[in-house]
Amino acid sequence: MVPDLRDGVRSLGTALATPAASHEPLLGHASSRLVRRLPYVLAFAFTVALLPSTVQLLTNDYKMPGGLAGALGVAQTAPLLLAVTRPLPAWWIVFTADLVGALTLLAADGTAGRPWPWPPTVIVGYLVLCLALALRESRRTLLAVWLATVTASITLGFVAPERSEGTNVLLIVLSGAVLLLGATLRERAEAQRRLAEQETISEAERAQRTLLEERARIARELHDVVAHHMSVITVQADSAPYRIAEMTPEAREEFGSIAATARESLTEMRRLLGVLRSEHSRGERDPQPGLERLEQLVEATVRAGVPTELSVSLPGDEGENGTAVGGSGPAPAVALSAYRIVQEALANVVRHAPGARTRISVTAPEDQLSVLVVNGPSPEPEAAPLETAGTGHGLVGMRERVRLVGGSLEVGPLPDGGFRVAARLPLHPPVTALEEPQETAEDAGNGTDGADGADGADGENTGNAGNEQAADAGEAKGGGQNPKDRQDTKDRQDSKSRQDTKGSATG
Repeated sequence: MVPDLRDGVRSLGTALATPAASHEPLLGHASSRLVRRLPYVLAFAFTVALLPSTVQLLTNDYKMPGGLAGALGVAQTAPLLLAVTRPLPAWWIVFTADLVGALTLLAADGTAGRPWPWPPTVIVGYLVLCLALALRESRRTLLAVWLATVTASITLGFVAPERSEGTNVLLIVLSGAVLLLGATLRERAEAQRRLAEQETISEAERAQRTLLEERARIARELHDVVAHHMSVITVQADSAPYRIAEMTPEAREEFGSIAATARESLTEMRRLLGVLRSEHSRGERDPQPGLERLEQLVEATVRAGVPTELSVSLPGDEGENGTAVGGSGPAPAVALSAYRIVQEALANVVRHAPGARTRISVTAPEDQLSVLVVNGPSPEPEAAPLETAGTGHGLVGMRERVRLVGGSLEVGPLPDGGFRVAARLPLHPPVTALEEPQETAEDAGNGTDGADGADGADGENTGNAGNEQAADAGEAKGGGQNPKDRQDTKDRQDSKSRQDTKGSATG
């Protein structure tokens, strides 16, 4: 028990001898310049007010010599200016001066009937100093300061109990209250500052996580696009020996190597995809939508209570839903990005401006796909926003998709209270983007049908395309063959190629 008490006293003594490492002025972290200057103003005001009051009180009321009263007054009040940056050293000066003043008053002629050991000016200055200590020093230091105050006050009370007027007990209570209040305010301010910092960090982490999630989603869709074209290469390389007549053994071996490399690439891609794709996300294995699905998306939005108008004007032949078909349409990755942008924009309208009239325009000026989604303000007060704050996933996803294909995106509110989303995407991204495999597959022959054959849906189309090329090549070589023989040869090659291609696609 005694060693523990000794260690505790030693720890408190160390705390009194070790001031805070920071010498920054009190309230130095405040954003307002006026608040940062407030400690200096208060310290100067108390010093100017207490110094003459203390000297006058000691000389007139306590009958202390003027020189001694002036020295004690300066020692008891001037360190308040130091307390703004170094409150613990200031406390040592003031506390020592207060003790010396209390002992000196025992020999003064006017002490009888006056407050002792602590005159009123001493109590006021000491409480101001305690507040400065509480805003800077640790709990252990504050406890040591209060225990030192208690010890000095009680000891002086026992030295001259007949002169004690209760100011020793008053200083004990008031100093403890001020130290506790100041420590509470400081810890509350520190807790709020740490909470604000943590919120800032959490917001940055949330934005980074949103970005990574969207990139992972795009990576999964990238697999679907690239796998499509790799399947075309595999099927065409496997069926090339049956479609091309009189192929040399070296050429057959080369096509076999191409097919094996394509299969190995698909296997590696699917293995890497397992890191990004959850085992339970079966819906993400579905075919990716394009511009042909915009009409269904708009119908679903109208059923949700948002009046929406759709206008699609693309080069080429008009499809069933007004979208372009044929070689002049946008690339698959661009069509998917456009669909996702419209989908997210409509979802934001439903969440934040339910019932707002919305217009969607998809055009293709100057070899670029322009996507414009504009909604007006939500009707009031019938339709209140379903959400007043968002996570930011939608805008991050839009920017990632636009950046993926090399386009540009502009989003922002409108003066009437609505919102505008405008994206410009290249119809055909550079060969360094997603469309390079597609061009290679199409150069090999009817890439779209070949991909369908790789999926087991329409392998016959790929075979027919390849057989037509083989027949043309045979006709060019054997120009003397009569039309009937050429037709018989072509029919036999068609039949064999269809069987082989179907078998390859199924495998």
